[in-house]
Amino acid sequence: MGSQHLPSSSMLLLLFLSSFIHMAALGRTPSSTKLLYIVYMGERQHEDPDLVTASHHDMLSSVLGSKEEALSSIVYSYKHCFSGFAAMLTESQAHQIAELPEVISVSIWPESKSFNDDGYGPVPSRWKGVCEIGVQSPISCNRKIIGARYYSKDVDPSEIARDYDSPRDANGHGTHTASTAAGSLVSDASFHGLGAGTARGGAPRARLAIYKVCWGSVGCGQADVLQAIDDAVGDGVDILSLSISGHGYFPASLGAVKKGITVVFSGGNDGPVPQTINNAVPWIITVAASTIDRSFPTDIILGNGRTLVGQSMCYASSDPGYKELVTFDSCLVVPQNLTHLADKIVLCFDGAFAAPVAAFRETSQLQASLTQAGARGAIIARFPRSLLPDCSGITCVLVDYDVGAQISSYARVETASGRIPMVHVSPASNIVGRQVMSPRVAAFSSRGPSMDYPDLVKPDITAPGVDILAAVRDGYQFMSGTSMACPHVSGVAALLKAAHPQWSPAAIKSALVTTAHTANAYGFPIEAEGVPRKLADPFDFGGGHIDPNKAADPGLVYDVYPQDYSKFFNCTYAPSSTCDSEHSRLYHLNLPSIAIPDLKKTPLTVWRTVTNVGDTDSIYRAIGESPPGVDMVVEPSLLQFNASTTTHTFAVTFTPLQMVQGDFNFGSLTWLDDGKKHAVRIPIAVRVIIHDYFSDTS
Repeated sequence: MGSQHLPSSSMLLLLFLSSFIHMAALGRTPSSTKLLYIVYMGERQHEDPDLVTASHHDMLSSVLGSKEEALSSIVYSYKHCFSGFAAMLTESQAHQIAELPEVISVSIWPESKSFNDDGYGPVPSRWKGVCEIGVQSPISCNRKIIGARYYSKDVDPSEIARDYDSPRDANGHGTHTASTAAGSLVSDASFHGLGAGTARGGAPRARLAIYKVCWGSVGCGQADVLQAIDDAVGDGVDILSLSISGHGYFPASLGAVKKGITVVFSGGNDGPVPQTINNAVPWIITVAASTIDRSFPTDIILGNGRTLVGQSMCYASSDPGYKELVTFDSCLVVPQNLTHLADKIVLCFDGAFAAPVAAFRETSQLQASLTQAGARGAIIARFPRSLLPDCSGITCVLVDYDVGAQISSYARVETASGRIPMVHVSPASNIVGRQVMSPRVAAFSSRGPSMDYPDLVKPDITAPGVDILAAVRDGYQFMSGTSMACPHVSGVAALLKAAHPQWSPAAIKSALVTTAHTANAYGFPIEAEGVPRKLADPFDFGGGHIDPNKAADPGLVYDVYPQDYSKFFNCTYAPSSTCDSEHSRLYHLNLPSIAIPDLKKTPLTVWRTVTNVGDTDSIYRAIGESPPGVDMVVEPSLLQFNASTTTHTFAVTFTPLQMVQGDFNFGSLTWLDDGKKHAVRIPIAVRVIIHDYFSDTS
C-alpha cells in the first residue's frame, strides 16, 4: 500500500462487508500449537449463569486433566444467548471435546492469520456492537474482530440453506475484502508460491466488525443492507466499506455520513462500456479497479524449441509436461469436440468481444468442460485484458492474438509435415516492480458518467483491484473486482481518520481524490483497458490512482457540510417548488470534481471553497487545463492563507468555444503552492449541447 509514514495505531475501524469468514477444517496446525476454539452447546437458557460457567470449567477439566489448566485455557464462557465457551486448545484436545455428547460443534477462531489479535488491547469502551453467533458454523469474536451480525429477512430461505446461517461467508468474498482492508501482517503468504510475500491490510492495526447481508447466489437484499448500515452506525463504526453493487443505499449511507462516518462503495464490474457505474451518489467514495505492478508471465515452449510468453496462474502441480497441441479457430466450438481431447492442450481464439466478467465466466466454463474431458489445459487467445482465471488442476494460459497466431502457425506447419504439434506450458513466474506497466484501469471496472446523476464525476478514484492476494478460508487466494479495490480505499481512509480525527468524510474524500496520480512510475499517462486501450479519463478513474502517502498531507481540502448533500439530493431526486432549478444542480456542491453535462451558449459559473490543512502561511496559484472546446476561467487565480484566513472561495466559469452537440471532454484544475509541495488537482468533465435532451448519435 505504500503508507509507511501514516499512523497504524489500534484505532477503531469497523467495516461493513458483504459476508465473512469460512470455517477451517481441523488438522492444519502442529499438534503442540494452541489455537482459540469455540465450543458450541446449543441455544440454551440458564437460570444461574455462575453454575453454567462452573460446568464449562468442569467439562474442560475432564479433557485437560486439571481445573487449574482449564481455568488458564478458557477465554470466554457464553451463558446468556447460548451455551458454550472459547478456550486455547491443541488440535487433539479440540477433537476430544468434539466427541463429548453435549457438544454440538467445535470451530477454530480466527481461521485466518490475517485476523490474529496478538498485541491488541481491550475492545474500546465506545464500541456498542455485538457478536452474533449464528446457527450453522457458529463464530466468536476476538480483539481484532470485535463484532459480527448477519441479516436474512430480505432473502429467500432457500438461499440461506446454500450458505452459512451465521456471519460466515460461503464463497470467501467477505473474508478476502476484510483482510484487504485491515488484515494483520502475515509473512510467507502466497497462492501456491505465486504472489509470495507479507500479506497485510491497508490499516493492519485497525479493528473489524462484520455485517453479512449477501446470501447464496442472489446478492444482497436492500432492506437487509439498510438495516445493517443503521446498526453499524449505532454500534460506533468509523468507516463503512461496502463491496456490493447498488445505488448508494440512500438514505442510510447519507445518514452515516451525517454522523461523520466515511462510506466507501465499489463502483461495479460492468465495464469497459460507459454509463455503467454503480453507487454514484455524491456523499460516498465510489471506487474503480486497476492493476498493480505484478504479473505472472508463463513460458509456452513449442515442440520446435521456440518459447512464447503468456499470462496465467499455473503453479507447479499443474505442469503437464509436453503434450499434444490441438487448435481451434473459435473457443465456442471446443465444447462440441471434447471426445478426442484427453491428455491434450487446446489452443482456441476468443473472437467475440464480451464484457470482461462474462468472458471470465466463459473461460471458467471452458476450463470445466476440458477438465471433464480429461484435457490437460487450454491456451486462449483474446483481446488483451488483465483478468486471469484460476488454473486449479488444469493449465490455462491467456495470450494475445499475435502470440496465438504464432502458435497456430507452428501447429499447421507440423501437421502439414506429418508431425504431431507439441507444447509445454511452464508454471508461471512472479514479476514485481517497475518493469510491469501499471496501473491500468481494469477492463471490467464500471465507467461513468452516471445515468442517474450526470452532474457528478464518478467513480471518484481507482485502487488496486486485479489479482489481489488476500485471505480466503485459512489460506490466501487471488480475486479481482471493484470489490477488491473498495477495501484498499477503506483501509487508507481509516489511516487518514487516525491521522486527522477532526477531518470530515468530505475532507477525507477530497484528500484522496486531489492527491491521486494520473501517470505511472515512468510518467506515462495511466491507460484504461478496453478494445482498444485508451488513455484513462475521469469517467474511468475519477481523480486518478490512489496515493496514500500524499493523501495524508493534501494541502487543501474541499469540505462539504452534510446538510448540503440533503439539499442538493432532494432537489435533484424529487424537485419541488422550494428548489431553485439552477442552483440546486449537483455541480454546485463543493465536491473535489466538476461535471457539467449540458453547457449551452451562456457561460456557466460554479463555485468551490477550499480549506487549508497544510502550512499555515501559504500561497496557491491556479493551473487550469480547459476541456477541449471550452474556455475555463478561474477567479481569483491566487489564494493566500495565513493564521486568520484558512478558507477561500473561488469561481470557475465555463464558456463553449463552438456550439455543437458534443460529448464529454475533460480537463483539470490544480492549485499549486509556491513551495511546490502540494498539487491539489480536481478532474473536470464538460459536455456542450444545443438540445436539452441530448442523444449522442454521431
